[in-house]
Amino acid sequence: MRITDVTLELVDLPAQPPFRWRAGLPGSEGPALGGILRVHTDDGLVGEAHTRRGRIVADLVERRIREDLIGRDPLWRELLWHRMWELDRIEELPIYVLGLVDVALWDLAGKAANQPVHQLLGTYRDAIPAYASTVTFSSVEEYLDVADQCLDAGYAAIKLHAWGDARADADLCQKLRAHVGDAVPLMYDGSAGFDLADAVYVGQALSEAGYTWYEEPMREFSVTAYRWLAERVTVPLLVAETSDGAHLNVADFIMAGAAGSVRTSAQYKGGITGAMRIAHLADSFQLRAEVHGTGIVNAHLCMAIPNTSYYESLVYTNPVVREAAVGPDGMLRAPTAPGIGYEKA
Repeated sequence: MRITDVTLELVDLPAQPPFRWRAGLPGSEGPALGGILRVHTDDGLVGEAHTRRGRIVADLVERRIREDLIGRDPLWRELLWHRMWELDRIEELPIYVLGLVDVALWDLAGKAANQPVHQLLGTYRDAIPAYASTVTFSSVEEYLDVADQCLDAGYAAIKLHAWGDARADADLCQKLRAHVGDAVPLMYDGSAGFDLADAVYVGQALSEAGYTWYEEPMREFSVTAYRWLAERVTVPLLVAETSDGAHLNVADFIMAGAAGSVRTSAQYKGGITGAMRIAHLADSFQLRAEVHGTGIVNAHLCMAIPNTSYYESLVYTNPVVREAAVGPDGMLRAPTAPGIGYEKA
């Protein structure tokens, strides 16, 4: 089997539900021009990967990716994963582009084997609890109301995205703990909004309130700053969400003593191959590799990675609407279609 073409179909995507993130970050997007990357083969099999950044990916397919892949065996995923890293050396690929070809190749391989991708990876579970990952709401009172709705909807845990104000966020986190009690797992995501001093302030509040993890409080350029933060708070730090370098960079966080657990994902860590590298790296240190982000590709990762705890399910609105893929019991179940199963998502 050989690759005969690589194409990018531009598709119109609807506007996202209106929402916002912390101060300084853009919120929901309007209508977008997305894309479906397709890897075509002489056997007639086609692997897909989806992106919201159609124009950017189309340019890269035309200038770099197609020429490099045509004629190669699509089942040589390791080689082709390294080829994308070689192209990254020239292009400095956007982090969300780096793994797109890899996802399409895993989709193709699953279709060839007539198995869902998580079975090719080696399925560990057939269901996993989902946590509610909030957007940014207007007040403490609204967050408490949303939290009640999330628990009523069956979600097993709640993660806050708040305002990016250290004092206000710390107060919210402690009031949420008091509101839901000690039994509900709570997490907090700083969305890289703080410097070290403010990150320590929030981290101490999270430590007192018994939060499960403290995610990306600072930009992830300085591993040393994260080591200093880890020395000053007891809440476990969840690190390396958006940092470049996949497993190589994650290894530096771990060796510096900055990682309570690590992030892995297909979108930011070089596709499925990169995500699994990170999961195995973390496992060798008895750390958890928590899968970042929603969607069908990350659902496969959640089923194949033993050392992950939850599926991240975004809650965009109040009233809360539970993600369709999550059941009333708060569980995400394993995809069953061959390949990724985009058509079933």
